[in-house]
Amino acid sequence: MSLIVSTDLTKTYQVGEVEVEALKGVSFEIEPASFVSFVGPSGSGKTTLLNLLGCLDKPTTGRVLVAGTDTAALGRTEGATFRGRNIGFVFQDFNLIPVLTVFENIEYPLLMIEKCSARERRARVESLLEAVGMADQKQKFPSQISGGQKQRVAVARALVASPKLILADEPTANLDHDTAYMVIDLMKSLREKEKTTFIFSTHDPKIVGEAEIVYTLEDGLLTAQEDRRANHA
Repeated sequence: MSLIVSTDLTKTYQVGEVEVEALKGVSFEIEPASFVSFVGPSGSGKTTLLNLLGCLDKPTTGRVLVAGTDTAALGRTEGATFRGRNIGFVFQDFNLIPVLTVFENIEYPLLMIEKCSARERRARVESLLEAVGMADQKQKFPSQISGGQKQRVAVARALVASPKLILADEPTANLDHDTAYMVIDLMKSLREKEKTTFIFSTHDPKIVGEAEIVYTLEDGLLTAQEDRRANHA
């Protein structure tokens, strides 16, 4: 069963008196535990698509199923609950909470989940701190660590609730060459360990080069799909 099924997805925004079609009938399916990249020029619809997949916005027409759920049918509270349990986010500017420690930033999504005890939270956070190589930095604040370390914390935070899907919007944009490769390798290894699907919106050739499936968006249309799974096997 596909993790994501997008069918004739459209999104139109009203900008003043002008209607802007950000997506124009986009259809695709993504399997569980995939490593997928959406590429295309600025304004092609990549971020709009990630917002729809992440249950942050609703399509104008068409439908997107995530883990079998029609996300457009969810109300505000239901949508927030669904996101918290099924989707993690990684951003180019990290979006860490400055007044929380590394440990607390990673733990934060678990505080939103009912029936997760303090012992369970600590065990999960400690496990991910080890996985991303940040166990010795857990009491530091975001201002005290490097950009690469911040992104490793952001990846751990995205994974802490064991989501089925991670959406990453230009996650290496603010990292130097070597650190970007380190973060990409980290996400690949965690994909194998956690069986999580990673979907990237990116211009970064380093990520595109590692993706198993590459979709190209141009002017709101899905114009190409490259399946490299045979090469990655």
